[in-house]
Amino acid sequence: MVDPDPNDDTSADYEQFEKELLAQDRDAARVDTADIDDTMARSLVDDLVDADLVTSVPEDRVLVHEPSGTAFDSPTQLAVYHRGWTAASDAGEEDE
Repeated sequence: MVDPDPNDDTSADYEQFEKELLAQDRDAARVDTADIDDTMARSLVDDLVDADLVTSVPEDRVLVHEPSGTAFDSPTQLAVYHRGWTAASDAGEEDE
């Protein structure tokens, strides 16, 4: 019986390719929050305040994300959190 030539074996290449495709699928499904700058965050927070999803508490200098009850002292933190929270909520609805 002849031993298989290790140079002809492509199973490792196929497995590596499949892993790469799975990683790309996971990355595509994730919400990118790193692209939120201060201007975008303030605009999003203003929209959320108008939609009654965020309450400003001036005496404590915090913004409260009403659906989750979480308080933030930075509009950027709140914007990043809300994007992730929305993505998780949307993913949960798809699972149902």
